[in-house]
Amino acid sequence: MSQADTVELVIPCRPEYVGVARLAVLGIASRMPFSYDEVEDVRLAVGEACTHAVERAGSSEAKIKIVSTVDPHSLVIEVTDDVPAGAPVAAPVDDTQLLADGVDTQGLGALLMEILVDEVKIAAGQSGTTVRLTKYAPE
Repeated sequence: MSQADTVELVIPCRPEYVGVARLAVLGIASRMPFSYDEVEDVRLAVGEACTHAVERAGSSEAKIKIVSTVDPHSLVIEVTDDVPAGAPVAAPVDDTQLLADGVDTQGLGALLMEILVDEVKIAAGQSGTTVRLTKYAPE
């Protein structure tokens, strides 16, 4: 692979489609020289980014666009939703979204993404939020 390849996927911003995003990214990341654990880390980070978008979207007709750019040195995945910044977050389905000490699990999702991949950049605006995840290939 000498040039960058790009794969795009657009899914409805609903929980039942997060698995589709994870599977697509699993296939893409498997083409890189990552270990099994690194591929799983990328898959989990993308799942967290999609889940955050789903929680913010509530029952809207929002979409999630996942753009994966593969080159010999890195895998960059941008997860973009069209949920405006400041949109009310859907009410928690149960108390599992808040830990015993009141910590919001969405913040933990961002922390988890930072642990799983090499770089995380989040940009929120009126047209939606983009989470950019970068995983560098081993030397």
